[in-house]
Amino acid sequence: MDFEKVIEILITEFEREKIQYALMGGFGMGVLGIMRATVDLDFLVIYQDLPKVEEIMEKYGYRCIFKSENVSQYVSDIKILGTIDFLHAFRTPSLSMLKRAEEKTIFGKKIKIKVLNPEDIIGLKLQALINNKSRENQEYNDIETIMNYFGAKLDWDLIKEYFTLFKKEQKFNELKEKYGKNK
Repeated sequence: MDFEKVIEILITEFEREKIQYALMGGFGMGVLGIMRATVDLDFLVIYQDLPKVEEIMEKYGYRCIFKSENVSQYVSDIKILGTIDFLHAFRTPSLSMLKRAEEKTIFGKKIKIKVLNPEDIIGLKLQALINNKSRENQEYNDIETIMNYFGAKLDWDLIKEYFTLFKKEQKFNELKEKYGKNK
């Protein structure tokens, strides 16, 4: 996948269509300073903007290979365009995540992109491991990597809300003890 080309296309279209979005996932972690191998792009988009997102994806030759109330996944037969996943924001927590997203510059300050904050990426990774037990090790590894990188700078109260939502308070306490102190 040519990440720079695809992001440039999508962000240009998202801005023109006034789509509320934020980058997340492995590439989002990279934008925040945490290098992690990834093969796709992941975005949080407001549910009401999905028809516009679908038009954009079709315009560039992407096919929708999966769609539910919560997520949609697009793939292109053109290798450099790759796979793009969208998480649909319509519940209060995900809508709040979009509001907190911050604009960052990437690719030598050529492109500005909205990115979820680290706490919200942690929240979505926690949700992913709850939804798919086979991803538990990978998602906890990413969560701990983020916590180790940002440490005491994180909003631990917000992170606690996510862990409480998924009934993982004990795990939260362990992680906060390990990573929540000043280095």
